[in-house]
Amino acid sequence: MAQPLRIANCSGFYGDRLAAAQEMVDGGPIDVLTGDWLAELTMLILAKNQMRDPASGYARTFVTQMEHVMGTCLDRGIKVVSNAGGLSPAGCAAAVQEVADKLGLNPSIAYVEGDDLMPRLDDLRAAGVGFENFDTGEPLGEHQVITANAYIGGWGMAEALAAGADIVITGRSTDAALVVGPAAWRHGWARDDWDRLAGAVVAGHVIECGAQATGGNYSFFQEVPGLEHPGFPIAEVAEDGSSIITKHDSHGGLVSVGTVTAQLLYEIAGPEYLNPDVTARFDTIALAEEAPNRVRVTGVRGQPPPSTLKVSMNYLGGHRATVTLMLTGLDIDEKAALAERALWASTPGGRESFADTHVQLIRSDQDDPATNEVAVAQLRITVKDPDERKVGRAFSSKVTELALANYPGFFGGPGGTQSYGVYWPALVPRDLVWQEVVVGGNRTVVES
Repeated sequence: MAQPLRIANCSGFYGDRLAAAQEMVDGGPIDVLTGDWLAELTMLILAKNQMRDPASGYARTFVTQMEHVMGTCLDRGIKVVSNAGGLSPAGCAAAVQEVADKLGLNPSIAYVEGDDLMPRLDDLRAAGVGFENFDTGEPLGEHQVITANAYIGGWGMAEALAAGADIVITGRSTDAALVVGPAAWRHGWARDDWDRLAGAVVAGHVIECGAQATGGNYSFFQEVPGLEHPGFPIAEVAEDGSSIITKHDSHGGLVSVGTVTAQLLYEIAGPEYLNPDVTARFDTIALAEEAPNRVRVTGVRGQPPPSTLKVSMNYLGGHRATVTLMLTGLDIDEKAALAERALWASTPGGRESFADTHVQLIRSDQDDPATNEVAVAQLRITVKDPDERKVGRAFSSKVTELALANYPGFFGGPGGTQSYGVYWPALVPRDLVWQEVVVGGNRTVVES
């Protein structure tokens, strides 16, 4: 039997520990370095970045990490697989190539496209894809989406690695696919090796969120040593799809049945865990602690994947502004009610003039407070509207005008105006989505 593939994680989200890639490469032997940079909100953030700078749209911190570790990875034969490409896998690959050129290195850099449905949106809708919100059933209608990305699986990554790529960059892959792709490549799995693929999905789900598998966010955090700086997790994926979850010996944190179980239950619904490559049966997972910081995962059964892929869409919902007024002393409820009445009365059209409003009185104050910090309640008022002018100066000036003409002790005021996005989950038939793998200028189409 082939040796297990040691797949290390170095990122659970865009903004995770910048030093993690270096720590995982220097901390001990690994075969593959992976990282998850994408969440539904991240796609919106990247879209806004791309509006300001068309050359952006990917996770720049990944490029920085590649500058830290690229040379060592090439020397040791460590493959790098990441979804940091976001909305621009090709742009991310070009940025990583610039780093390689600067360092005098010559890696084979591949990227995987096909997840971005924006260029095909009109054709897909004409073909009958309604992109109904799969939580509410509401049709997409006239919403002008700015991102539309299908969640792709690991076969494009496996194809890129088989073609000799040292670094593989994808767009919106599933988090677990970052383990499925390398494991399927190394172990030569077939597309219908359901149990093996399901085992890799489980391993990928455990390590995808970085240090959450080594004690981060763990309810029983008192049990976790070195939580001031926990290490990131490693999945040793065997040829039969079983795995061992572990970490580098010198790193802080804890890998136990408890920490692995907590991560297994993170962001799942029923026992059937749907992925583009396989449906993993979470009710078949067996965990056993075989040594300190080594948890074996066995028994995972798999079934064919669904006939659809999830699509992450975002559209711009409008603009919002929030005002926070600080209330002290006696009669807090009456002061809040006065401030709110006065604000709506002075606003043209009143509260109903905005598309949406939210008012919250936060009672963090205490009777007979010893300090200023515990003497203050907060009245937080948020307004939203498609018209930026209504939530901008026209609104903030009405708040400012209350300063000397309202409740005693008035202080606080408006913050800035922000645009906000709306997340829209949908489905697309999987046979309408394919992956395009680019290695050395050669483009290969891979079925989803």
